Amino acid sequence: MNASQLDLRAPARAHALDVSGYPVELFPSAIGTWRARMVNEHASSTVFEALARQLADAGFPPELADACRGFADEERRHGVLCGAVVEALGGTATASVPERPEFPLHRDAPPRAAVLRNVIHICCMSETVAVSLIGAERLEMPPGPLLDLLTRIYADEVGHARFGWRLLEQVAPELSAAERGAVERYFPVAFRHLVQHEHAHLPSRGAPERGEQLGLCSGLEARVLLDETIEEVIRPGLRRFFDC
Repeated sequence: MNASQLDLRAPARAHALDVSGYPVELFPSAIGTWRARMVNEHASSTVFEALARQLADAGFPPELADACRGFADEERRHGVLCGAVVEALGGTATASVPERPEFPLHRDAPPRAAVLRNVIHICCMSETVAVSLIGAERLEMPPGPLLDLLTRIYADEVGHARFGWRLLEQVAPELSAAERGAVERYFPVAFRHLVQHEHAHLPSRGAPERGEQLGLCSGLEARVLLDETIEEVIRPGLRRFFDC
């Protein structure tokens, strides 16, 4: 698989972060964590750009596509902010990025159902999980520049998740039986992919001592929170409109 080089050094260095007072012995581990976040956040921008195009092509109101393009801009800013942490900790805000899978257009489904499949997967699932995980991380992080930065990212992720749930409230009641069935058939695939993706990016160990200060979360606790979010937030939310 081809890879490209992501280089956010210039914009990241414009955000001078003071990381004095944080545990220096954990900087190497934290660099790897924040670099991975940098890559993931920046990559999410292309997902929202593709969703904007799909919304427009399916005839949804233009303001919905505009909102997704705005989300893409926010994800790029998140990538820069995560890169700023990498730079402040002594790393470089560069990474080799594998080629991403093609954005799924779900041509086996009617156009509105195809859009809702992606809105549910991106916003109601992935972004809702991000809100839970980042929210929990913020509770453990002491006051300081990293908490302030993470709070900025968290606020945007809340907006991304709410967009999906609100769109679902508007569109789901109007679906035909064929459209509803097409959405429901996708749920097993979407949940399986969600869990696989999150597990691939969560460490399979607990956090090191004082790791929470630098955003080094416990992967074990995060996996529990992931399951709780799916069963207590996402599935009940979807069951308002679908058999799930």
